[in-house]
Amino acid sequence: MMEDLTADVEESDLQDWQLPLAFMKKRHTERIEGSKTETHTWRMKERMKTVSVALVMCLNVGVDPPDVVKTSPCAKLECWIDPLSTSPQKALEAIGNNLQKQYERWQPRARYKLCPDPTVEEVKKLCTSLRRNAKEERVLFHYNGHGVPRPTTNGEIWVFNKSYTQYIPLSVYDLQSWMGSPSIFVYDCSNAGLILESFEQFALQKEQERELASMNSHTLSRSQAPLPPSAKNCIQLASCGPSEQLPMNPSLPADLFTACLSTPIKIALRWFCFQKSSELVPGVTIELVDKLPGRLNDRRTPLGELNWIFTAVTDTIAWNVLPRELFQKLFRQDLLVASLYRNFLLAERIMRSFNCKPLSSPRLPPTYQHTMWQAWDLALDVCLAQLPGLLKGEEYVHSPFFAEQLTAFQVWLTMGSKKREPPEQLPIVLQVLLSQVHRLRALDLLGRFLDLGPWAVSLALSVGIFPYVLKLLQSSARELRPLLVFIWAKILAVDRSCKADLVKDNGHKYFLSVLADPYMPAEHRTMAAFVLAMIVEDYQNGQEAALQGNVIAICLEQLHDQHPLLRQWLALCLARVWTSFDSARWCGVRDSAHEKLYQLLSDQLPEVRASAVIALGTFIGTGTTERTDHAINIDHNVGMTLINVVQDGSFIVREQLVVALYQLIKQFETQFASIARQILEEDQRADDNMTPVGAGITTGGWMVVHDIGPNVANPGQALPNRRMSLQQAPSSGRRSTQQLPHSTSMGNLQQAVNGQVSRSPGNSSSGSSGSNGFTSSGSGDAFSGNGPVLFERGRRSVTAGISQSNLLKSSYSNVYVQIWKTMLTLASDPMPCVKRLAQQLVNQINLKATVMAKPQHVLDATRRSSTSAPNSPSTRNDNALPLNLSDSPPPTTLNIPNEIVKPVPIRPGEQPPPARPQNPGPIGVAFPHSQNFSRSRKIFDKGPSITYGEADAVNITTKDLNISSKFTDWCCKYFAQSVMRAPEEMDPYSTLHQEREWRFLRNTMGRKAAREQLHRAATSRLDDQIFINKNQGIPIALRFQHFSPHIIVADKEGVCVWNWENGERVNTFSHLNHKDTKLTSMDILNSHDISLLMTGSDDGAVQIWRNYLPNNESGVELVSSWHALSDMLPSVKGAGLVLDWEQESGMLLASGDVRIIRVWDTQREIRLQDIPTGADSCVTSLACDNVGRSLLIAGLGDGSVRLYDRRLAPTDSRVLTLREHNSWVVNVHLQKGSGDGKIISASVNGDVRFWDPRFSESVKLIQPSFNTLTAMAVHPQANIFACGSANQLISVFNMSGDTLSNIKYYEGFIGQRIGPVSCLAFHPLKTHLASGSRDSFLSIYSTEKKGR
Repeated sequence: MMEDLTADVEESDLQDWQLPLAFMKKRHTERIEGSKTETHTWRMKERMKTVSVALVMCLNVGVDPPDVVKTSPCAKLECWIDPLSTSPQKALEAIGNNLQKQYERWQPRARYKLCPDPTVEEVKKLCTSLRRNAKEERVLFHYNGHGVPRPTTNGEIWVFNKSYTQYIPLSVYDLQSWMGSPSIFVYDCSNAGLILESFEQFALQKEQERELASMNSHTLSRSQAPLPPSAKNCIQLASCGPSEQLPMNPSLPADLFTACLSTPIKIALRWFCFQKSSELVPGVTIELVDKLPGRLNDRRTPLGELNWIFTAVTDTIAWNVLPRELFQKLFRQDLLVASLYRNFLLAERIMRSFNCKPLSSPRLPPTYQHTMWQAWDLALDVCLAQLPGLLKGEEYVHSPFFAEQLTAFQVWLTMGSKKREPPEQLPIVLQVLLSQVHRLRALDLLGRFLDLGPWAVSLALSVGIFPYVLKLLQSSARELRPLLVFIWAKILAVDRSCKADLVKDNGHKYFLSVLADPYMPAEHRTMAAFVLAMIVEDYQNGQEAALQGNVIAICLEQLHDQHPLLRQWLALCLARVWTSFDSARWCGVRDSAHEKLYQLLSDQLPEVRASAVIALGTFIGTGTTERTDHAINIDHNVGMTLINVVQDGSFIVREQLVVALYQLIKQFETQFASIARQILEEDQRADDNMTPVGAGITTGGWMVVHDIGPNVANPGQALPNRRMSLQQAPSSGRRSTQQLPHSTSMGNLQQAVNGQVSRSPGNSSSGSSGSNGFTSSGSGDAFSGNGPVLFERGRRSVTAGISQSNLLKSSYSNVYVQIWKTMLTLASDPMPCVKRLAQQLVNQINLKATVMAKPQHVLDATRRSSTSAPNSPSTRNDNALPLNLSDSPPPTTLNIPNEIVKPVPIRPGEQPPPARPQNPGPIGVAFPHSQNFSRSRKIFDKGPSITYGEADAVNITTKDLNISSKFTDWCCKYFAQSVMRAPEEMDPYSTLHQEREWRFLRNTMGRKAAREQLHRAATSRLDDQIFINKNQGIPIALRFQHFSPHIIVADKEGVCVWNWENGERVNTFSHLNHKDTKLTSMDILNSHDISLLMTGSDDGAVQIWRNYLPNNESGVELVSSWHALSDMLPSVKGAGLVLDWEQESGMLLASGDVRIIRVWDTQREIRLQDIPTGADSCVTSLACDNVGRSLLIAGLGDGSVRLYDRRLAPTDSRVLTLREHNSWVVNVHLQKGSGDGKIISASVNGDVRFWDPRFSESVKLIQPSFNTLTAMAVHPQANIFACGSANQLISVFNMSGDTLSNIKYYEGFIGQRIGPVSCLAFHPLKTHLASGSRDSFLSIYSTEKKGR
């Protein structure tokens, strides 16, 4: 025995890692909603370009300014030309022309105007002319002041008079006015920082003048001067600080700052030769570097490659140092500005080495010591080392710069932690995309980076990756397809606005070709389907482009692919293609799209089933024009197919079903209102007192009560007095003093279709008034808590009574009745998110039926026509309410809340409303108290009443309801998150994995600690009481937590959690079902890991809860809920819902007050099969073989124990019936291992029998000493079992039948006081026995006394 226990413990330790977890998928652990969208600033609000350039050259060649003392020798080159090598005039022209050519390299399409040695008037004329022609675009003003005095502290620069005999000051204030905004200014002169400072002061002064002028504009006449121009949005680049002089080194050009801005590579090569590092490259001189071969725009040549590397280096420095918005403005908005600022970074580095600090407005942080400059120096070193050989004709070896930077980027991706700075090489990856040599590797690394999350996508877009990956879609290279599809899936998952760019550039064709390619892996086709789904989402141009690309046929061909995620996104893509797009819908009709989608409704994956429901819902909700008979037939066909999904085990599928059926109800709301109205009337007729029934709740919290009048006895009689009235709905948590009628439309529709009713007609209004009231706050959510009184009866209908109803006789097969029945079933769904949506829709239809409809029966229509269906929208119904409403004032005789009343005029030729019955006068006269009908009045006050004739003035429609879900957004979130990274629980260093490892270690220690107890269990007394306390209600079911000192107690109202070691109640919560239901079963899921609690109630609902233990910070949450059984039968003493859970397979058996055993697969959340019990009594207990999982054992209320084989056909599945019990079977248990009998059963009569499934007779009988056995429990590992009696007695036996302990009521001061036993449960590991009694006491007994 000891060896067997040891083996079981070791096997259990291994199985902990292998056991599947139930209800722990993402759909259960996450909120079904999309990721929080961030405002993306990577797109420039407005792109600009510099269209005009003014080159103002104040050189006065041959004449030095008076305030400048030059060295000898001195720097003299201007634009790489020696001005003294020719005549002053020719030199001035040559320098100007050369400067223009240098600028044209960066902006060849700009309009250039050269202004050599100008006067003030010439500068003014030039600036105003360029601004006038540029309009709102940018103008560049380049000022070379090497031949004039330095700028003044008053904000003046110098030009000349006409005869060049004087220096004339030019105010920067005037220059601002002439240039306007936006502009860029380049100052190349000594003390240039003074100009920049003066400019900013004048700009501030002008803004103040503008504000003042704007404030006084109402007092100014039109003849006065306009507002001064703004100086905002101006960029300035100054060669040095306010007190600095330009360097005069003869080895450098005199316009060093201009050379850096316009010829960066040339000056960088020369400056490199001045550095000590150049000694590493012997033989390289200034004269030699000027001979470096190649062209700047050819990346295959040495000079072109250096220019390419320089662009990558400066871009990287700027992106890593500058704020994101400033980077976008300076490096992505204007090509010329971006080039000047890249070169400005070089100018800062070079000129600082000569004690000059170039300035910029806007200000830039220092960049001259950035580490990327070292990479640039290395690239220059490698290139110049080859220069002597290149000049001899040797082949050029390309720089390893980009390969090395990609390696650094790869190291960051591989080795970096989660909390780290962004990789500085990201802009280089963008540059590498331009090269075919590195493109494949760069795309792979870029995809891995984007996979890190939305923040990575935003960073990549801010760098400027978008136009590059958009252009790459034109590539036909097959090896790029998987990478580009992945990258675009990541981009569109974060920024959906990119779809417009894709359609504009025909990029969608790329993804259509990938999706249609059968040789592409399924995961890549999935991403292509996702991209297409994003392209067509709410974008008509995208829908039209995709339809022309034959997207519907491509998707339909692959609907049955083995990859579930592909099936899901194919369905979602189809759903979005034909949303509000008739052409796509009819294309789908021609391809039988809806019939092909039907097969996905039974898919193995809930997400696929939900997606198929969405696709079918948008398919029937697409029509924007009047529906033809063919379209209506298709809608009916789809609707009738969809209603089969109502019993799906996944709440996400049922939620999508509500949204899908809403599309149908919205189109045929008149027909559904007619059916709802008849049900309301049937409800009232079913009441002997003809009590008016609650029909709906307005958005302001008012209950609309349907009343057909006191004199109507049969449906054939005219209804002149049909009325509606308003009562204020009781607020949440307040019990009404008036018994509101709760014979509801939901209950009676169930009755009408199923022939079921929950009580006799005479008792239909005798129930409670609904303590879980609904809010009247006006928030629009009138269905908080357990729902309003309208939905109280829900699914509790049973057979009798209403089967003779006219509705049943006339329209049982009506399509609309079947769909309405489904919607009412959903309105009582156990999952709150599903119920809320369905109740919102049902409430609106009931309001429409009560407030708007005239006394017209579907039944009457069917007697006059050959069909039972209500009129279709294409058939005019003279009795239907007019649809075109006016905004005329409301009638004075109608006194109901404003959210209902909207009057309507009578159309020409239309019959007036029915005559109003005689009335002493307006409502306000007959009932003075209704004149001021306040929502704060008491609930039992008489409310206003109107006739149906007056109610024609109301327009209530479902078209404005927000019946939607966030499922598709949640699906999109999959691609926004990492799909490459292994799940966190698989990472041995993750917190999640380590916590799980700790739990499994705890399990091992718990099993070892219990091993000795289990060994002694068969011979030890089990009667030491270690816990007793009073529960909140009579315990119905008990379950021990496996590895913590907690016991879970289910009673009629809810669940309590007790810590049995310290005797405290640590948590309590109530179930969310209707208050008339009660819990009948309970079990613990995932007990070896993060445990969940499963409860079952007698209406067939199963609920899964998490965070029910006290060590959870968040409160108790409902994970999932569904109706495991849909048609529970009535019984005076019923078993309710009986469940049996199997952790190894994730299989759930459900039965009870039904004639079947339903098998559920909780991993896929689908019903596997229904096995008929073959008996006329309820199932009281279930057990399953956990090895082959094919043998099912059921104990029944008639005393029989029945064995079923799941592998056989349902009609042949019952293989054995054991009938030795003569009364209700309390419990059946299937033992593990060998023994006298593997099946143990006990009945109310007190006999416990052991069975061998090979024989039809019991192999052992144990007869306890009491007659009324109410509970029996078998220890899952120790060979003991316990029986509890209504006579306040518990007996514990071993498997041989020996009595180990008797626990009974003892009188006296220290005696045990146990009540009649209601339930028993053993601890799964320890020898602890829990007992619940009818006096609400909970006791726990053990073989060991509690430690003091």
